[in-house]
Amino acid sequence: MFAVALASGLASAQAGATPGVAPFGPDFEWGVATSGFQSEGTPPDSNWARYVADGRTHDPYGSGPDFRHRYAEDIANAAAMGVDTFRFSVEWARVQPRPGEWDEAEFSYYDDVVREIRAHGMRPMITLDHFVFPGWVVDRGGWTRDETIDLWLANAEKVVARYAAQDVTWITFNEPTVFVQKELTFGGLSPLDAPGALDRMVRAHRRAYDLIHRLDPGARVSSNVSYIPAAMGAIDALFTDRVRDKLDFVGLDYYYGVSLDNLTAAAAATEAFYDVRPQPDGIYHAALHFARKYPELPIIVVENGMPSDDGKARADGYSRADHLRDHIYWLQRARQDGANVVGYNYWSITDNYEWGNYRNRFGLYTVDVLTDPALTRRPTDAVAAYRDVTAADGVPADYTPVMPESVCSLVSPPDSCVNTGSSGN
Repeated sequence: MFAVALASGLASAQAGATPGVAPFGPDFEWGVATSGFQSEGTPPDSNWARYVADGRTHDPYGSGPDFRHRYAEDIANAAAMGVDTFRFSVEWARVQPRPGEWDEAEFSYYDDVVREIRAHGMRPMITLDHFVFPGWVVDRGGWTRDETIDLWLANAEKVVARYAAQDVTWITFNEPTVFVQKELTFGGLSPLDAPGALDRMVRAHRRAYDLIHRLDPGARVSSNVSYIPAAMGAIDALFTDRVRDKLDFVGLDYYYGVSLDNLTAAAAATEAFYDVRPQPDGIYHAALHFARKYPELPIIVVENGMPSDDGKARADGYSRADHLRDHIYWLQRARQDGANVVGYNYWSITDNYEWGNYRNRFGLYTVDVLTDPALTRRPTDAVAAYRDVTAADGVPADYTPVMPESVCSLVSPPDSCVNTGSSGN
């Protein structure tokens, strides 16, 4: 049935219903992303290493994709697609394995990562905290204690001072509201602890913003937000509204939408992201949501990608390349309609450990961690597609999205239902 709808939407668009788009231009920033725990392998003691060890996750961690030893290959693969930015995280648990003890060998590894990125003509985007903190911080109460703010900031200062003047874009906390939700799900926080944990992250981000600008003047600083359709008023109030004056751009993570003809986002509640039907036009409405709410801030899409079910093709034939191009089309539409979108990162450069499982595959390059000891990087069809997109600064002017526009998008209601992207509003 969906395949019929897909063909129908394609036919109507080809009949002239789809507006043309202009390229972003040479200053637009194209990127890819990854994170430490999810990709590095050999994880040190941390909250997440303990969740895996305690059997709270679906899959064992195994070797991970081993970015720790294969970063040169992954960075070279990113550069070959013509991207400008490579996002990764410096893992607090790796560089400070015990209180007051800094591991210089692990810092040297991150030194090499930054060198490789710069040598390939790309900008590092460094995340200071991507859901993971050291086991010794867990033992002290983690984000239930005010002490963690100062401990976290001591690590931030160490990392920022080391990589200042390397043209870094800084992310303080990755998706803080999802961070707290993950801690609730896996037992790191109780429901009564959650509001206080978010309060402490707000305080830590605000202080980190000033710290980074003192140590690395001119650098851009933000905290990326996971866009939850129809719920952003409440989500923004928990974190982003409270740090608005301490952001240099809005960091937007968009993965799925909701509409009258697409309620599959319910599958995200059970981590079955591969069962969610993509809704590319939702990124248009997400960008306009932030453009209206924070008009003074440019927007960088820090994460966007399509999960597949253990690397298998989707039954409807919609491919990773289709997904990439469709989302870029809608971002070009958003830019034309007033959203100051200045950058886009694809999540992720390789398949990785998706917070408890390897079944959700997001990689531009597939890596079969559980079945391939060689951890071979195999390109998906989106690699060539992304190379074409970066070379042209977007999709062609006459591009027709493969996925039909949704019926009454609820990504940012009521505007996203009333004002559709194809109407040229």
